[in-house]
Amino acid sequence: MSVSANAPVLVDTRIRKLAESLTLEQQVSLLTGADVWSTIEIPEIGLRRIVVSDGPAGVRGEDFDERHDSISLPSSSSLAAAWSVDLARRYGQVLGQEAHRKGVHVVLGPTINLHRSPLGGRHFECMSEDPVLTAQLAAGYVTGVQSTGVGATPKHYVANDAETDRFTADSIVADRPLRELYLAAFEQAVTEAKAWLVMSSYNSINGTTASENKLLETPLSTDWGFDGVVVSDWTGIRSVEAAKARQDLEMPGPRGHWGPNLVAAVEAGDISREAILEKVARILRLAARVGVLDGFEPAVTEMPEEINGRAFAREVAVRGSVLVRNDGNLLPLDASMLKRVAVIGHHASEARTQGGGSATVMPLQVISPLEGLREALPDDVEVTYSRGAQVVDGLQEFPRSALHNPVAGVPGVRVTFLDAEGAVLSAEDRLASHLIWFGVGIPEGTNSIRIETEWTAPDDRVHHLGVGAAGRVSLILDGDTVFDDELVDEHDVLGAALFSPPQVTFPVTTAAGQRVSVSSVFTLPENQGIPFSAILLGEEAVVDDAEGEIAAAVEAARGADVAVIVVGTTAAIESEGFDRKDLDLPGHQDRLVAAVAAANPRTVVVVNSGSPVLMPWRNDVCSVLLGWFGGQEFGAAIADVLLGAAEPGGRLPTSWPAALEEVPVLSTTPVGGKVLYEEGIHMGYRAWLKQAAAGGASPAYPFGFGLGYTSFNLGPVSADSSIPAGEGLAVRLPVTNTGIRSGREVVQVYVARPDSAIDRPIRWLAAFASVELAPGTSKEVDIQIPARAFEHYDGGWQVESGEFRILVGRHAEDEFQTLVVQVE
Repeated sequence: MSVSANAPVLVDTRIRKLAESLTLEQQVSLLTGADVWSTIEIPEIGLRRIVVSDGPAGVRGEDFDERHDSISLPSSSSLAAAWSVDLARRYGQVLGQEAHRKGVHVVLGPTINLHRSPLGGRHFECMSEDPVLTAQLAAGYVTGVQSTGVGATPKHYVANDAETDRFTADSIVADRPLRELYLAAFEQAVTEAKAWLVMSSYNSINGTTASENKLLETPLSTDWGFDGVVVSDWTGIRSVEAAKARQDLEMPGPRGHWGPNLVAAVEAGDISREAILEKVARILRLAARVGVLDGFEPAVTEMPEEINGRAFAREVAVRGSVLVRNDGNLLPLDASMLKRVAVIGHHASEARTQGGGSATVMPLQVISPLEGLREALPDDVEVTYSRGAQVVDGLQEFPRSALHNPVAGVPGVRVTFLDAEGAVLSAEDRLASHLIWFGVGIPEGTNSIRIETEWTAPDDRVHHLGVGAAGRVSLILDGDTVFDDELVDEHDVLGAALFSPPQVTFPVTTAAGQRVSVSSVFTLPENQGIPFSAILLGEEAVVDDAEGEIAAAVEAARGADVAVIVVGTTAAIESEGFDRKDLDLPGHQDRLVAAVAAANPRTVVVVNSGSPVLMPWRNDVCSVLLGWFGGQEFGAAIADVLLGAAEPGGRLPTSWPAALEEVPVLSTTPVGGKVLYEEGIHMGYRAWLKQAAAGGASPAYPFGFGLGYTSFNLGPVSADSSIPAGEGLAVRLPVTNTGIRSGREVVQVYVARPDSAIDRPIRWLAAFASVELAPGTSKEVDIQIPARAFEHYDGGWQVESGEFRILVGRHAEDEFQTLVVQVE
């Protein structure tokens, strides 16, 4: 007999009996992972393992093997810029499809911490500075993932809004901002989308580490009715004490703080057997939902119609792109009027399409802006390329097309696993020269790994070839051992050396087309708590004449009909594990843009970053397009937008400052171990509005801002003049496309209470809706403001009766249409 996981009472009864049938040791064993990416299996009860996988913008699976490619979607900040719940739902569905393809049952996403400070290093992976926008998109994402029968995992619960000292930082947040901002971002993912998991964060909240915090009970379980599994962030469990909280699953395994220690604690009476049974039952319920528990029908038995992943990645990148400047309506470019286009910038040919850290996936292919423009422009348009300014520092893996496997005679590299005596255990043929193993992939008994390849030099010059690894490693170039020593990992962030290992390089003079033999032997570290290793073979770009590079770009721009510069950040600036020191573009990119703009007034700048950067040249160029980390189809999407095949559909999910010193909430560095959220409820655009009202600076581009290629008129707004406390409000208005192109408008509704008896933001986002219209057409738009928009938290959700203002516009600093509504 199979019982549907959607029949809660019957399922819970049977699952409870199943949990009770297990011994204490079996029960406790279920509460710690079997390895890095899965839970244990208990065949005698029909329980198979639950496989989990990063990450929020793609599903990597259990390994970092480039042969097991993944769809790489645009980053969460790009998704949020689209201001579309439907897009977020389809985004989640694509991830669910990918999870099925990879044999994964749980996706570790979405990441929905707030953009409290623009210095937050992981903001590319989060959505917005606003809890309403974040909450609605998160709910859409979770709904999409779970529509495929795969569990979604909103993370990191909670107030984990920076990376500095993230394992030990204590976020000190008062109840009101905690409820109204940071918890509110998670609420709809649980109450409406019914997430099957939630991940607790590394940090402490008000003195108690997240995995032991009472917030896991209230509001998560009590107020919101969460019946799923609370999984720890990896190594986030600190002690047996976490088992007394609503924390269910310790990851990774098999070694952790629970196991035998937890069995002993239960037997000693320090932790109740009932608490263990409840945790086991929740894990078994998850297993039933995802279809790995015999005798229970999965929560989803029919998949939704499949979405093409590549086409969808391109759609998200287009709809999330934000046009913040278009002087003289230079964009969209008319390809029929172009003879020569100068494409400039390191990121034009080597774009950053995804963020670093656990969000990393291995796409089959990536389209750069340079490739996208060359493909989209007619053959009679000359496209020149100049790097202009080096941006990416350090060793970069070799292009796969330049590698030849000398053993197999195919493209790529040969990898050989050796035991302590040097005997071959196994070997495999790989495609890439940056190889990562995290938990799986290295045969038991391996002492060292040998990599062999032949690299073809692209030109006549000195190249700086090297190796990166944490530990003992050698580098052999054309048979000569040029390095054989220890490389010391100086990172203090778990896993950072996987993506940016310590490295060493050596100059090699080559002729164009010359093959250079490159090999390395890496000795595995001993006694790793979590088994992970990485080896990187590649080249470091060394620029001897920075001024010459800029001059060459300027000359190319001067002779072109239009110059397209792509600027951006690097993995050394935006990544998991550390925060940013400033908001500057790295290298000489600002000088490059200024010089090119002076030479050619028809200059377009595409910004390839996951979060805000300073743009001191922004008023000196014709157009500025924010492309974020645009996923594997980034270049194709950029071409679509620049050439007018599609409209830039995005609006800012976060305020973009003009200067670092003007940012009202900035520091992410703990003082005495504590991060003080002293701004209270005034965070993000709320802080900017408060600062401006006191005579201070406003951002360069406000929250919600974005231009398009057509124009809209927002007609008269109507709504009821009064509502009872505890009820929402319906707002209606006609929207008309008054331009000559089809386009999309995002109508934003804010609420204000100028004469409030309590501290409030000057205004706060309450609801939004988008509409797509052909030129000359109109549509009536209905927007529902929830009751929560009129409430504040003071020991519970309270309503201050009286007059509220309803503000309807296009961004947080717009000239609004205003209505007054009485809340009684």
